[in-house]
Amino acid sequence: MATLLGFSAILMWSLLALLTARSGAVPPFQMNAMTFALGTLVGVTWLAARPKGGVTLRETFRQPAPVWALGIVGLFGYHALYFAALRHAPAAEASLVAYLWPLLIVLGSAMLPGERLRWFHFAGALLGLAGAAMIIAGRASLDFSANHALGYGLAALCALFWSGYSLLSRRFGSVPSEIVTGFCAATAVLSLLAHGLFEATVWPSGTGEWSSVVLLGLLPVGAAFYVWDHGVKHGDIQLLGAASYAAPLMSTLVLVLAGEAETNVSIFLAAGLITAGAALAALPLFARLLVARRAAHAARKPGFRTD
Repeated sequence: MATLLGFSAILMWSLLALLTARSGAVPPFQMNAMTFALGTLVGVTWLAARPKGGVTLRETFRQPAPVWALGIVGLFGYHALYFAALRHAPAAEASLVAYLWPLLIVLGSAMLPGERLRWFHFAGALLGLAGAAMIIAGRASLDFSANHALGYGLAALCALFWSGYSLLSRRFGSVPSEIVTGFCAATAVLSLLAHGLFEATVWPSGTGEWSSVVLLGLLPVGAAFYVWDHGVKHGDIQLLGAASYAAPLMSTLVLVLAGEAETNVSIFLAAGLITAGAALAALPLFARLLVARRAAHAARKPGFRTD
């Protein structure tokens, strides 16, 4: 269940490109401040809906400094570095470098207690990366140049920040995912400060743009971070890492269905690579399901004993 919840975050992130494209000309840090404020409301609603008698509000937010540092640096740092990378390198190349984070999660998971990196995890992540590269290259030609080295470096840091946040979150598995409410609130405040320093304010115009901003805040920049936190803490983090390469594919398909992009053969090739990669990474899951099915079948046979 935790892995499925984590995958629902990937589904929500597939809406990011479409909703951002339809949100108008709002500057990045202003958009961050607005959407993370809405994401904070998602957590506040969750906290308010919790049954009484469980973990108190004080216990939820009374966490060690490393927990708060990890969450705030992870969420705000990732977005700040990504925006900075886009300022110093073409979007296609910066996006591809930044999208090394699923591969880094799969590789880094080998250092987590109880986890073991197998060849199919690594191969699955590489196939996913190849599929993501095909999707990104299909949107714009890739032309890596030393002139944009700073932008590539910032994008690499971006990948390190998000993979590090995801991996280290697992080490704080006992911390409730409601803590993400505080991470979102802090990210909104820091983004507002950055907006005041670096950007001019531009508000969305019309119902369509405002609706896109609200949906961004509720889903890809809201609920997605809560379920991702639960998924990486309690689910199959290696499978989630490899499956994350489905996000650019699904994002492109959403753009095609919405009439914002055209379909081409690279989409189908990328779909095959990403699906094969996810299937490889999920081999242990398939094996567990097969064993459970055989055990259930054997239990239904006459004369079967469990003692």
